[in-house]
Amino acid sequence: MRKNVVYSINGPVVTVKDTKDFSMLEMVYVGEKRLIGEVIGISDSFTTIQVYEVTTGLRPGEPVESTGNPLCATLGPGILSNIFDGIERPLKGIEEACGAFIDEGCNINSIDEEKKWDVTVTVKEGNLLKSGDIYATCPETALIEHRCMILPGLEGEVVYAAADGQYTVNDTIIKLKDQKGEIHEIGLYQKWPIRVARPTAGRRSIQRPLITGQRVIDALFPIAKGGTAAIPGGFGTGKTMTQHQLAKWCDADIIVYIGCGERGNEMTQVLEEFSELIDPKSGKALTDRTVLIANTSNMPVSAREASIYTGITLAEYYRDMGYHVAIMADSTSRWAEALREISGRLEEMPAEEGFPAYLPSRLSEFYERAGYVDNLNGTEGSVTIIGAVSPQGSDFSEPVTQNTKRFVRCFWALDKALAYARHYPAINWITSYSEYIDDLNAWYSENAGENFMECRQQISSLLQEENKLMEIVKLIGSDVLPDDQKLVIEIARVIRVGFLQQNAFHADDTYVPLPKQLKMMEIIIFLYQKAKLATNMGVPISRIMETGLFDKLNRMKYEIPNDKLELFEDYKKEITSKLAEIS
Repeated sequence: MRKNVVYSINGPVVTVKDTKDFSMLEMVYVGEKRLIGEVIGISDSFTTIQVYEVTTGLRPGEPVESTGNPLCATLGPGILSNIFDGIERPLKGIEEACGAFIDEGCNINSIDEEKKWDVTVTVKEGNLLKSGDIYATCPETALIEHRCMILPGLEGEVVYAAADGQYTVNDTIIKLKDQKGEIHEIGLYQKWPIRVARPTAGRRSIQRPLITGQRVIDALFPIAKGGTAAIPGGFGTGKTMTQHQLAKWCDADIIVYIGCGERGNEMTQVLEEFSELIDPKSGKALTDRTVLIANTSNMPVSAREASIYTGITLAEYYRDMGYHVAIMADSTSRWAEALREISGRLEEMPAEEGFPAYLPSRLSEFYERAGYVDNLNGTEGSVTIIGAVSPQGSDFSEPVTQNTKRFVRCFWALDKALAYARHYPAINWITSYSEYIDDLNAWYSENAGENFMECRQQISSLLQEENKLMEIVKLIGSDVLPDDQKLVIEIARVIRVGFLQQNAFHADDTYVPLPKQLKMMEIIIFLYQKAKLATNMGVPISRIMETGLFDKLNRMKYEIPNDKLELFEDYKKEITSKLAEIS
């Protein structure tokens, strides 16, 4: 039998000449070191392979071995609390086997095959199971129960069920006899192609928000569970820190954090911080419900391209169990740069700024895997995608940002001027938007307060009005403005400093529940209405400012604890009495 060998090497792109042994998107082993690769192009003369490891030292004539399967993620207990590279190799296992740096051909099992899990088998002999049905459970961490499911596309009768006890992932838990009479031995894990979306019973309409505790997001630009959001911003504007806050505080059950092409020191900071953090909802370690995929900028560029798909596949797996999952992709720009580099190696025709012409379709393919769904086993779950974008020079007109805007419904534009002024989160309230507001209106009215959306609208309108007035102020100064317009500028300053600006290091301000957010908006609007009445009665704005009420509202986020909302009534009384004195 003729042996397939390497014909040419161009960085991560390898070609094999005159063979028809490979199929599209098949996983292969390349060279003597058995580097992991994937077939990305087939013609009469050449098969093109994308290698997910460093090809240094690879030579023409080395063997290329077919596996017959696509590039798959291994899905089973042991994923949570783990740190993987872009193709789901555990970094701790690699460190033990290879040291500080990843050796070529270092093929480590994705999940520990020797660890024993306390398994509860939930089916009996004679039960009929279909795709997605849960047949066993085990406590994966202190927070998350792992639910082992029948692989999509498989169904049949249980002819053997193991007793409850301790098992490794490779032990047979049940035997399933399919309609053709074939017996399938099923353990605790399954494999799934990373580029194929996992099937669902159907998509639900989006009606519930992902609560983050960040006021500028929850109140002004909310994201729905199962929704998509982009966080674009230049260097130093706080993309990573914003995603850290969302990962810590959002009400998702599981967090998948993908560090795609980020600097090594940033990912080190993420790994160190996450290992020390305590989950505020449970008091357990935050890593008990977190998966980290670390693919730094010095790792192979093609593995960076795969890391996004690995992350979304892990998220869909836990969604199928009935969990709500949030993905933090940091950053999709580095992923797009990997696409551009590989496209250049393949000598494809470049599109705008050298990116491949298929950049929009790849972005849509990724973001479309988000959603709130009915699972095959009757549960419901969601995958929410929050992707950071790193436009060079904060230029939002570049292709990655513009194409991302086409496929996301929430756009949190980070502003360099706000970040340099120490206003965090540095989300610009003029250029940002959320298209989920109408979808979430009913939920907010029912669960956060009937007037929550009305207050939100008034706050937003005041900020828009201030933006217009500041254009006049820049031209001719503020002295020419009438007092009612000066009042708008002053109250907008309270909104910006007292409400939108948030301190991640303050115990009460790092996470703010919706009831307090509503009370804060109400008291700001109350002050505005009372002060407006005073200005209409001829009281100069300078007298109103001398009362100190505006400065007091700027400090309310620190002075009113999250569990003592009755103190807002004291603020109302003080506003009423002080403005009555000067009126």
